[in-house]
Amino acid sequence: MDEEKAIKRGKRKDVDMTQGSISRHIINFSIPLIIGNLFQMLYNTVDTWVVGNFVSDEAFSAVGTVGPALNMVISFAIGLGAGAGVVISQYYGARQPERVSEAVHTAMLSSVMLGAILAVLGCVSVPGILKLMKVPANIYPDASKYLFLLYALMIPPVIYNIAAGILRAVGDSTRPFHIMVVATLTNIALDLLFVIQFKMGVVGVAVATALAQLISCILALRILLTETTEIRLIPAKLKIHSNMLRQIIGIGVPAAVQGCITSFSNLFVQSYVNAFGSTVMGGWTAYQKVAQIIQLPIMSITTALSTFVGQNLGKNYVDRAKQGVRTSLLINYAFCAVAGVAIYAVAPMLSAFFNSNPEIIKMGTYFLRHIVPMYFLIATYQTLAAALRGAGSTKVPMFAMLGGGVAFRQLYLYVLTHMFPGNILPVSYAYPAGWAMAGIILAVYYSRVDLAKTRVVRD
Repeated sequence: MDEEKAIKRGKRKDVDMTQGSISRHIINFSIPLIIGNLFQMLYNTVDTWVVGNFVSDEAFSAVGTVGPALNMVISFAIGLGAGAGVVISQYYGARQPERVSEAVHTAMLSSVMLGAILAVLGCVSVPGILKLMKVPANIYPDASKYLFLLYALMIPPVIYNIAAGILRAVGDSTRPFHIMVVATLTNIALDLLFVIQFKMGVVGVAVATALAQLISCILALRILLTETTEIRLIPAKLKIHSNMLRQIIGIGVPAAVQGCITSFSNLFVQSYVNAFGSTVMGGWTAYQKVAQIIQLPIMSITTALSTFVGQNLGKNYVDRAKQGVRTSLLINYAFCAVAGVAIYAVAPMLSAFFNSNPEIIKMGTYFLRHIVPMYFLIATYQTLAAALRGAGSTKVPMFAMLGGGVAFRQLYLYVLTHMFPGNILPVSYAYPAGWAMAGIILAVYYSRVDLAKTRVVRD
């Protein structure tokens, strides 16, 4: 009855992707997701911009260089959230509301426990991580304070990411976007207040980010608590359903391990960059901030695809799911072609936005012009990985990324830096090399897999 009332009032935000235009579903889902992810990405970008312009070059490099370390922890949570999202999207597509509700309550209770565990492990590991990254002595104090504070306050972002994943699993990318707008504007205001007015330095930007993440967590919980459909969160029903937890873990852990280890691998890439000194570090930081924004449309299309594939395989619409994969690839390739040309032209201006040091601008421009034209590689592997995750097959994407994005990338760095010592160009190509290898592995597997056999739902 509640669902019928919600439909009549036009209040339902979920979207059935098992019927209608494929391209329209993917694009309509992606647009708010792109903008929402842009705002989410602005968390750390705003932090970097504020310290780069109002604190010091050392603070700028410190905040930028710990990005992979933060992503390592968040990626684990997002991976488990992806597991919950796949389970929910398939049961939603199969029209099994009771199973959807079980998955929602299992995922949300698990998120609290996971956030607490990650917070403790993260805080304890700060000294070791910074040592592993070979962070220079002049940057170490700021990097340590910033990383420790955000690790300690990890529970709210974990809860938010899993709650947002639940909403997206049923086709709702609009409300997570609204949350990100509010949280990011709050973060910007608090950054400026704490740094410019109160002179709190990197501690100020860390506290501002943590408070904004708390707001996003509260807003996401409020939506789930007041929802009228099967994804409604009812505190009295919070329970770990063992069978549902096994399904979520079975799909989510490979994705979580992939994200965590990939980010851990990025620490090694960062350590190679750090060996070239603070100027190159600053240029690399500027590149990474721009690169994160450029990747948003690709990531948003693949997130939409994962939901699309999950819902359609829930109904066993295998051919329609495959059509969604082809459509997503075409959209991503078109974007990469346009972005590659545009970024090459405006690379100096983009680098200068983050730091006015001429040498840092020069290095940022160098990295942007050499790496961005190869983004079609990341589009390929991310699209295929998203399709397989939506189908419930997360182990192969994990092994592909561990093999291509981790093992092969580290071997590549070791060999190329010994062949061309003191040359930053081979280091900058480490990411494209890993993307290419992962893409090859996934393309071979995808061409052979039977998606009908990877489904969570059984008829």
